[in-house]
Amino acid sequence: MTPEQRKSNRRLGLILLTVALTFGVGFVAKIMLLAS
Repeated sequence: MTPEQRKSNRRLGLILLTVALTFGVGFVAKIMLLAS
């Protein structure tokens, strides 16, 4: 693994994590809105 690959892998990981968190927060917000 070159440092360049490691850097791009870390960026990809951060992007995926951000997407997952966004979906998670949206899902929780929808549950809370529907429950009220």
